[in-house]
Amino acid sequence: MEGSMSTVVVIGTGEMGAAVARRLREQGAAVRTSLRGRGAASRARVERAQVTVIDDDARLVDGADVVLSIVPPGQAPAVAAQFAPVLAGAESKPAFVDCNAVAPASVRAIAATMAPTGCVFIDGGIIGGPPGKRPDGPKFYVSGPAEPRIDALRGHGLDIRRVDGPVGAASALKMAYAGIGKGLTALGAAMILGAEQAGVAAALHAELADSQPTLHQYLTKRVPDMYPKAYRWVAEMEEIAKFMDGAAGADMYRGAAALYEAIAKEFADQGTAIATLQAFVDKQAA
Repeated sequence: MEGSMSTVVVIGTGEMGAAVARRLREQGAAVRTSLRGRGAASRARVERAQVTVIDDDARLVDGADVVLSIVPPGQAPAVAAQFAPVLAGAESKPAFVDCNAVAPASVRAIAATMAPTGCVFIDGGIIGGPPGKRPDGPKFYVSGPAEPRIDALRGHGLDIRRVDGPVGAASALKMAYAGIGKGLTALGAAMILGAEQAGVAAALHAELADSQPTLHQYLTKRVPDMYPKAYRWVAEMEEIAKFMDGAAGADMYRGAAALYEAIAKEFADQGTAIATLQAFVDKQAA
């Protein structure tokens, strides 16, 4: 099956979804998506990806081998609820892969929504940036039932990697990995803002560059990359807190969610917090 053409539906035309759709199409898959309810930016991404647009859900999934849900984590349950009735009535059942950054408990709830459809449900977690930004692209970790149609996507340019364990294992890996990387970015942004408020941002910048050059380099790259993504990371931080399920440290991620929510608002309004963070990055903190 790995050498044959797959028909893949990509739900979600954000930066990641559109780039994945393009990679699949360029590597020989027949790729479909929907633009219903999407804006001009999504339409432009899909036009660049050159994939087929079908805005009727039943026709979109008809005859598909795989459905990939790649949406912001807060939208993942709604996507499953939207497509469950359509997939329940489909003659041919695709494998449904939830690729979203959600907690294991959340993905199990999504699996329960999909269970009556008769589709094989796969838990997925994407680690890495969109295809095209790096030659190798992101890793797609999957758990749950072994499914040849998912393995076949390796032949269409996706780095599919299996995590031993049931539905929830791939999401757990994604939560732990994102909790470190995006948690560290939140911690750095919070301390930069705190240092500015205390009048020591320039001193902090100099000390990090001197004693923690690797961390300094990480923050000066990751903090500005975060501004336009902060709105999406709010729900992801909440999912990480849910993943920790009352363990010590869960409240730290609720705090990170609140921080990212504030930064998202500042980015939309071009507020002073963005200017402060960017001044630090540009080595102009005063």
